Amino acid sequence: NESVGKSEEGAVKQLSNSSNSALSHKIYFLFLTMFSKTLALISLVASASAFAPTQFGARTSTAVHIDFGKYDDQLWSNDAKKDVYSTWDPATPRSTMNFNPFETFLGNSPDASGIFPGEPFYKDPQRPDVSFGIMMAERAEAEERNANLKAGDVPGAPGCKN
Repeated sequence: NESVGKSEEGAVKQLSNSSNSALSHKIYFLFLTMFSKTLALISLVASASAFAPTQFGARTSTAVHIDFGKYDDQLWSNDAKKDVYSTWDPATPRSTMNFNPFETFLGNSPDASGIFPGEPFYKDPQRPDVSFGIMMAERAEAEERNANLKAGDVPGAPGCKN
């Protein structure tokens, strides 16, 4: 029995010495194969839930509702801007119904709903004809308005973009 045990030990030592690197490569390859299959299975199960229905018969709405301003799809003249400015409250959070129509953001003026170019739902407003005389009158009004700001019209106020 002793001779059989010693011969088995010798065979194991010989196997481990001669094919140690081959055995480690086989184990490494097996590990990689199992790992990649497991990873593929987990990915398949995780991605399948993206196509599964949430509940039977339930629908999710994809419609986005936005309230546009008072002068949406109307002439966005200086008189319309003055009307919106008269109802603007700087202490109330900014919305499509509560904004400063004379405020600029990155050099742009808002549309009739207070939305600036480049933002979602911006609509190019209908602008009136202008002349040099009209522009000079509007400039005088703007200087007077800037000299007498509304109470609460400060940067960072809830009703301001800046």
